[in-house]
Amino acid sequence: MTKVLKGIAASDGIAVAKAYLLVQPDLTFQEKKVDDLEKELKRLDDAVADSKAELEIIKEKAVENLGADEAAVFEAHLTILADPEFFGNIKNEIKNDHVNAEKALQDVADQFIKIFENMTDNHYMQERAGDIRDVCKRVMAHLLGVKLPNPALINEKVVIVAHDLTPSDTAQLDRKYVKGFITDIGGRTSHSAIMSRTLEIPAVVGSNSATTEIKDGQEIVLDGIAGEALVDPSETEVSEYLKKADDFAKQKAEWKRLKTAASVTADGQKVIIGANIGTPKDVKGANDNGAEAVGLFRSEFLYMDSSELPTEDEQFEAYKQAVEGMNGKQVVVRTMDIGGDKELSYLPLPKEMNPFLGFRAIRISLKRQDIFRTQLRALLRASHYGKLAIMFPMIATVKEFKAAKAIYEEERAKLIKAGVSVADDIEVGMMMEIPAAAMIADKLAKYSDFFSIGTNDLIQYSMAADRGNERVSYLYQPYNPSLLRLIKKVIDSSHAEGKWTGMCGEMAGDQVAVPLLLGLGLDEFSMSATSILKTRSLMKKLDTAQMKQLAAKAVTDCETTEEVVELVKKVVKY
Repeated sequence: MTKVLKGIAASDGIAVAKAYLLVQPDLTFQEKKVDDLEKELKRLDDAVADSKAELEIIKEKAVENLGADEAAVFEAHLTILADPEFFGNIKNEIKNDHVNAEKALQDVADQFIKIFENMTDNHYMQERAGDIRDVCKRVMAHLLGVKLPNPALINEKVVIVAHDLTPSDTAQLDRKYVKGFITDIGGRTSHSAIMSRTLEIPAVVGSNSATTEIKDGQEIVLDGIAGEALVDPSETEVSEYLKKADDFAKQKAEWKRLKTAASVTADGQKVIIGANIGTPKDVKGANDNGAEAVGLFRSEFLYMDSSELPTEDEQFEAYKQAVEGMNGKQVVVRTMDIGGDKELSYLPLPKEMNPFLGFRAIRISLKRQDIFRTQLRALLRASHYGKLAIMFPMIATVKEFKAAKAIYEEERAKLIKAGVSVADDIEVGMMMEIPAAAMIADKLAKYSDFFSIGTNDLIQYSMAADRGNERVSYLYQPYNPSLLRLIKKVIDSSHAEGKWTGMCGEMAGDQVAVPLLLGLGLDEFSMSATSILKTRSLMKKLDTAQMKQLAAKAVTDCETTEEVVELVKKVVKY
């Protein structure tokens, strides 16, 4: 009988494929005394050989999908596997103590990891501890005869089943084989959900029990539109969903015709629909989906994809590539937003009780001005090659914004004095994601050229509910009247000063929220590139005056999220 798992629809689409469990196996073992030393040494040699063969394939895939720089980590892993001293010590322990290979491997690995971790004055060497840990986990898996999952090794059509997916996991997914994924935890704004939309593969997140209820190899129908998965579906059900997939493909083809069309409402009002990107490579997806701007370039990915702080020239090349790629359309770059759930191994941050409310984003930039100034110089230099705007994340006070803007002005003046070409039309704005800042939006609007509302954080801070915590996920309410009032205040404050407001949170592409946001006067909607054409299609059906009445009613008359949703569905014909 078919089992149905419910979750959150994170990325549209239908997939039918075998389940691939991306779950770490149990690597516990029993310590044993061995008499046949030759047999035990051969077990170790075989496990190392199998690990080498596996890593060669992973490295090759990584070069193909991610580039040589990203694949360098696997070369380091192969170097460890070929280290005669490291494995010589393991063999000596087997021979001298007559212990099994698992015990010797763990003992020697622990010794080396401890040595490297204690090299506190050398971050590069500290990172080698992680490499040894990864390599030994792979060898241990082969010794125990268990499967160590790796998305880079997938060579058939699958649906990934995982507790959660990290940004590095999703970066390894090959769209040729990975047709979708389902996770135990997460919401529409989790990294894995955002990446699934960028990769244009269906996804269901927050199912609570996918990894315990789905077995490796079972057939799965994944419905990223309805937010559910069918386990071991019948032939009839598979046929029904394949037809649904075909209908969705036709709908996408229809939206594709709007690629070069302007984003205009039914009554002729123009709005901007842009894309959120993480790297210059994402510009292609933005253009392919008809983006009229990049409303958010998450510059922190340049830092997260590096083993050390990216240099000014490296950042300059990335920003230059992005602004040139958008052919004169505006690219809004958010300065480094590290902290919270985004950590850098080479930039240790203090351990905090609540890192989301701690030392992060602009707070780090104002303390570590060496990092901030390097980034600003790279951005200013890139401004010569296209239409660039800069925004500061996590601004809470007027004083913070003024301090960040003053550093920007200093670096700008230095570059101009040095004869470097810098654009004279760079807009400098801020992310509006802290309720305290939203409440003084009228004051901030005097100094900021624009606001970009980051609803992912604004919602969790307004509701005091961690958006990654499934127990309080019911409080992630983008349509709640309280949030709509905050958004209205921000937009009205910017307009009063002749400035504009965009939104780069996932709410900007939410089909229930779009009519409300249009009615509230939002100027720019920025979203995952794959949501652009769908939103442009919806925009063509909306009358601005009618949406203003709708938004006013939602803000003043409604008390709950449910009432707002009901109101929108009553007024808007999708």
